[in-house]
Amino acid sequence: METAEPVTGDYPTVPRLPLLTPAEARDAVGYLRLLESLDLTPRGQAAGQLAGDLARRLSAQ
Repeated sequence: METAEPVTGDYPTVPRLPLLTPAEARDAVGYLRLLESLDLTPRGQAAGQLAGDLARRLSAQ
C-alpha cells in the first residue's frame, strides 16, 4: 500500500480580508429581504429565513 506524500505549503503573511465586510453583509440582508418580498414561492421564504439568520449575526453598528 502506497502512502501519499506529505502536504507542504506556505501560509500567506498578508492578512486575509473577511469574506464580507459588515456593510456588504447588511446589503446582502437587504437584497435577501427584497427577494423574499418579490418571490412568493418557498424560495422567497428561504431567502427571508436566511436574511433573518444573517441579520441576527451582524453587529448593530
